[in-house]
Amino acid sequence: MSTRKTGLATPTGKHLRTLLVEDDFTSRLLLQTFLSRYGECHIAVNGREAVDAFRSALEQGWRYGLICMDIRMPEMDGREAVRQIRALEEEHGILSTHGTKIIMTTTVDDVKEVIQCFQELCDAYLTKPIDLSKLLSQIKEYQLVA
Repeated sequence: MSTRKTGLATPTGKHLRTLLVEDDFTSRLLLQTFLSRYGECHIAVNGREAVDAFRSALEQGWRYGLICMDIRMPEMDGREAVRQIRALEEEHGILSTHGTKIIMTTTVDDVKEVIQCFQELCDAYLTKPIDLSKLLSQIKEYQLVA
């Protein structure tokens, strides 16, 4: 088992544990296939499942290094899920600057929406269709993969 400075441990010894939150099958499959190269990739199909998965991970003593979060989903949208995830981190004494990196992945490219996502403490914003080279650059910038 490897433990990184950030406190993120992976049982597989790979560097990255990702939570992919996406309700569209095609987008989910593309991102899951790509991100699985770098470690574990767990799936949630809406914001509520994402918050539950994140809470469960914290309760089990491990964390996600990365969350790719769609904005528009049924049951709970991505923005609300990010707010709840950041609140869970805060409850566990994790500052958002040291928490899970959250990249919003969405078709929404409205400037107001982008600004609101950053105000709600997402770390990056990529519009669909996702350019996988941009996604890789982003996760390398966060030093989540080599």
